[in-house]
Amino acid sequence: MAGTEMMTLLGFLNAKRKHVLDILEGLDDEALRRPLLPSGWTCLGLVHHLALDDEKFWFRAVAAGEQVAIDEILGSEDDAWKPAPEKSAQEIFALYRKESELSDAILAGADPDAPTSWWPDFFDGWRYDNLREVVLHVITETATHAGHLDAVRELIDGKQRLVIT
Repeated sequence: MAGTEMMTLLGFLNAKRKHVLDILEGLDDEALRRPLLPSGWTCLGLVHHLALDDEKFWFRAVAAGEQVAIDEILGSEDDAWKPAPEKSAQEIFALYRKESELSDAILAGADPDAPTSWWPDFFDGWRYDNLREVVLHVITETATHAGHLDAVRELIDGKQRLVIT
């Protein structure tokens, strides 16, 4: 039963990941880097954030306790919302796909009731107790940001996503 539940959760997450990438398809570098909201985030910044602050942080660090990922996260002063200008859009999209694949490998067949392997001390007392809660958090985060990208894409060139996933 645990494998079936995790595969169902991953199915939903993969649909939201696909939505993120699909809504940005066809945009040039200038459009992907143009801030359209007062906060100043960009489409590429959002994808970079999803790769590092969601996929890498929640799955490789929190779920799997991967020491390399933990060290990179704790040692980085970079803002994932602001990727380095020399990083191409293709590199950022590839990073998101790679982190998603690594996440899938960690979660495939995992027990949703399993406890997290690592928890940062900067959350001031709250925590997710198991992998199910972590996956549900990332699904929510990814779906929320997919909606943000829908609105921004419409601001950029009027394109609307008609297929609901």
